[in-house]
Amino acid sequence: MVNQVKKVVLAYSGGLDTSVILKWLIETYRCDVVTFSADLGQPDPMGDVEQNALKTGAVKAYVEDLKEEFVRDYVFPMFRANAIYEGEYLLGTSIARPLIAKRQMEIAKREGADAVSHGATGKGNDQVRFELSYLSMDPHIKIIAPWREWDLTSRTALMQFAQKHGIRVPTTPSKPYSTDGNLLHISYEGGILEDPWAAPPDDLFQLTVSPQSAPDTPEEIEITFAEGNPVALNGRALSPAGMLAELNRLGGRHGIGRVDIVENRFVGMKSRGVYETPGGTIVRKAHMAVESITLDREVHHLRDSLVPKYAELVYNGFWFSPERRLLQTMVDETQRRVAGVVRVRLYKGNCSVTGRKSDHSLYSEAHATFEGDRVYSQKDAEGFIRLNALRLRIQKLMEK
Repeated sequence: MVNQVKKVVLAYSGGLDTSVILKWLIETYRCDVVTFSADLGQPDPMGDVEQNALKTGAVKAYVEDLKEEFVRDYVFPMFRANAIYEGEYLLGTSIARPLIAKRQMEIAKREGADAVSHGATGKGNDQVRFELSYLSMDPHIKIIAPWREWDLTSRTALMQFAQKHGIRVPTTPSKPYSTDGNLLHISYEGGILEDPWAAPPDDLFQLTVSPQSAPDTPEEIEITFAEGNPVALNGRALSPAGMLAELNRLGGRHGIGRVDIVENRFVGMKSRGVYETPGGTIVRKAHMAVESITLDREVHHLRDSLVPKYAELVYNGFWFSPERRLLQTMVDETQRRVAGVVRVRLYKGNCSVTGRKSDHSLYSEAHATFEGDRVYSQKDAEGFIRLNALRLRIQKLMEK
């Protein structure tokens, strides 16, 4: 393939891996390299990304602001499904990859490129997420995955390569973490975190204060939902990206959204990851609260039974698969009347729902009250119980 590739579009973050990959592609494939950098709200400034790419040898560098599209078309649809992987991971890295891949492929078509490349390692999930997305859009696209080809087998080797070629990168030997950030979260892997017994260093976290250092006074906020999406905060309408950014600020101030897990990667190994997802943690909690009063019981339970599968599809890279689209259609149908206001209390790492209301509420105080009522006959429960116990009674009778 080395002699066949003429132009490559590289998904370029400006970090250690992709900075080295840019130079390596030019040296190894003797081809033109166009970089594409997506601004998804990551904490690292994007101001120098284009300049650094061109300085390292790219013939052209795209830097595009995709924050609104990211939250509106990827994060919020996922949150309408309450997706969570293995009970804890809110899929912050997973959900970003299909959008990056989609835009990368659009640029490849515009530039007449015959190949695309990424910085995912041969051990991780991202290689699968990127490449499944590429191939779903162009079954014939050439894909270059340097981590599966080169002899640079460690991040230490990459840092030495970067130093040798005068490439400026943010990673240092004292902080060799692999990080990924966007408006939904920041993830941390590698370095000391590879020991699952080692506690994350205090200086690791960027979005959240330690819960112990959070304010001693709780803060209450109100989130308004329409068709399953958060649309206003404390009565003020916000765009999707604006909403998540503001909830990140509030949640971060109160130490909300830290997760330290060992997860099962799609490729088969276990991996330790530390995550910060302040705004997403609040959104999911509030969304579940407004659903509790607006969703029919059987619809709610049926949708919940499919959440693990939905989350698995996102985690494994099947965002553009027909089965994920099918599930999304069903999920979105359940969200038509998921509207209302939820009050949430933020306090020292916790977000607690303290109130919920909706014009579409199915909650009936008249039926649920422990006081006297005229709408429910408690005697009716006897027949209900006896009918539901019938098979259990018959089973026991047959045993005797």
